[in-house]
Amino acid sequence: MAAGFTAAGLNGLVDAVEPGLACGSDTSHMNILGYDPRKYYRGRGAFESMGAGLPMAPGDIAFKSNFATLNTATGIVEKRRADRQFEHLGPTLCDALDGLVLPSFPQHAVSVKYATEHRCGVVVRGAGLSDAISGTDPLKDNLPLLKVEPLDDSAEAQHTAAVVNELSSELHKLLQHHPINQQRRAEGKAPANCVLLRGCGSRISVPSFEQLHGMKACLVAPTKIIAGLGMSFDIQPLDAPGATGSYDSHFASKAAVACGALVNGGFDFALLHVKAVDDTGHDRMLAMKVKFLEVVDRMVGHILMRLHHAEQQQRQQQQQDTQPVQRYTICVTGDHSTPVVFGDHSHEPVPFAMAQLVLGDAVVAFDELSASKGCLGRFTGAGIMPLVKQFTGRAVVPL
Repeated sequence: MAAGFTAAGLNGLVDAVEPGLACGSDTSHMNILGYDPRKYYRGRGAFESMGAGLPMAPGDIAFKSNFATLNTATGIVEKRRADRQFEHLGPTLCDALDGLVLPSFPQHAVSVKYATEHRCGVVVRGAGLSDAISGTDPLKDNLPLLKVEPLDDSAEAQHTAAVVNELSSELHKLLQHHPINQQRRAEGKAPANCVLLRGCGSRISVPSFEQLHGMKACLVAPTKIIAGLGMSFDIQPLDAPGATGSYDSHFASKAAVACGALVNGGFDFALLHVKAVDDTGHDRMLAMKVKFLEVVDRMVGHILMRLHHAEQQQRQQQQQDTQPVQRYTICVTGDHSTPVVFGDHSHEPVPFAMAQLVLGDAVVAFDELSASKGCLGRFTGAGIMPLVKQFTGRAVVPL
């Protein structure tokens, strides 16, 4: 795929938010899709929880959460991810936590729902809550579980910090002696006896993607934080059979659903998100990263062939009527870098390519060094949607 696609298109390097910033998937996707995170970002918790299927009303707060392993004697989080292969256990543990009653704050309702891998969404409802609080996640293994602190002087933030500290404690109490964790200890496995609460957020209020860009949009993203982020912009989530947001995901199915939405589904824009390449960076698995880059390469090849075939069919039909041929534009990029040697997000720019299957610039490979020689140069994620609209002949309207 890479040589043909990049040679047919325009290439460059993207800093998803800004140069030198190691950003998260939430802020990077916001900026790429045309929503300035400095203006609209309210924490990632709402995205994760909405994507997991937890509805959010004004005043609710939510967290992007991990099942983790806590040493109860020392208070040290030994493993931030108790087990990445958690699909068979996560739903059961979330069912046990859902509806948890806080002894000191019974007026606040708690909802918990499984997301993907080791992740879950947690929503807290009730009057007087604020998203201006810190979280409990130390962000690295073998560091102490954090105490939630208010981030401003408001009474709401003070109250919410107390509520969430009790929530963290009560979640641990329920998980510590759950039969699943008793069995994991007996098998010599790390117990999932803690839920790390981070990225406290409330639902954002923004113009829809269609209002902003004039395109009816859908997304194929089993990763719940991306699904919830898209839902916040009124982008229609689509299910792809066998897609999991992990290493075992059915990549060809995701490609087929995205192409079908564009060709036959009435959508003008489709976002297809792949998580596995990022996971290999976090898991420091070089061979697996190469493998999944090759998987994505083949998946993009399927997309190119499917959309090229659709254009060819339209050209044949055009001989019988006067309808213009729909030209499809394909963009490939990353939302951040995750080097294997680092094991986390870093600040390097990522390659970007955009094509309509016509002759482009001189770049013939899709990687950072090759993309740096492209005619687009280096730019931030905020430039992607204006570039897409210019490339496809659509008006560029500032937000």
